[in-house]
Amino acid sequence: MSELDVVVTGGAGFIGSNLCHQLVERGHRVRVFDNLRRANLPAIQGLIDDGSITLIDGDIRYRGAVAAAVAGADVVVHLAATSINRSQADPAESVDIDVRGSEHVFSAAADAGVRRVVFASSASVYGPPETLPMREDDPLRPQTPYCLGKLAGEHLLQYYGRRAGLEWNILRFFNVYGPGQHTDAYYTAVASIFLDRILRGEPPVVDGSGEQTMDMVHVRDVARAVVCAVESPSTGNICNVGTATQTSVAELAQMLIDEVGVDITPEFRPRNVLVARREADVSRAAATIGWAPEIPVRQGVAEIVALARESLR
Repeated sequence: MSELDVVVTGGAGFIGSNLCHQLVERGHRVRVFDNLRRANLPAIQGLIDDGSITLIDGDIRYRGAVAAAVAGADVVVHLAATSINRSQADPAESVDIDVRGSEHVFSAAADAGVRRVVFASSASVYGPPETLPMREDDPLRPQTPYCLGKLAGEHLLQYYGRRAGLEWNILRFFNVYGPGQHTDAYYTAVASIFLDRILRGEPPVVDGSGEQTMDMVHVRDVARAVVCAVESPSTGNICNVGTATQTSVAELAQMLIDEVGVDITPEFRPRNVLVARREADVSRAAATIGWAPEIPVRQGVAEIVALARESLR
């Protein structure tokens, strides 16, 4: 694959920092555009120090800053977004970031002659699924401002694709987890939240019966899916990024307890959940961009426990 000049919005975050390492390993030049509000700078500081990536402190809500950042790029990967729980607390901010900010990214890419945009969408655009596994052509019933913003972003990118001939690939991430994940986004960081409590000797708190399921996909697999979407000759694809495996919240809690090796019983509390079950059909990603998941949930859970323990020493 020839060397590409890649701009990554939100590239200093949880997924973005993992992606930066993989892009550099593939020989690409990387510019990170991030407002640093939820950045994990230590994860990419080595790449900054050795000149492998360039860090631009900027916000996608400012059109001029975005335009300057993407000038001369071959590919833009758009990861920057708010979170589900924050979008519910401040819907106006969510619209500003997830809709207006995304439009800034896509229009700037089109105006700059960028060849391709890869957009990080979300499985949350499906809302409660009617059938499992969830397929890309299933009905879309987003439930929160964040989910609505992701769906709007998908349509905006396709609009600029038609208007400007901009190549695109859209990836719908399922429940991403892995080392270094923030614990301030309840719906998306449940593994990290549970582990944080268990390591403090506290029981993980499970909503409802815990029978609700997630499709948990490791952050390195997610970053690799983005690399595939950047490099693949196939474009114009909307692809699920998951594992095609359901893990219940109660199973996840017990898996973490067992891996840590403590005698703790999860607490269950009454609470409504947004989506009762999730399981991705990932066959389209395999057929179009050549991606399939590689890290089983139990292996990924063992890794985050081992790394968390290491950090406490």
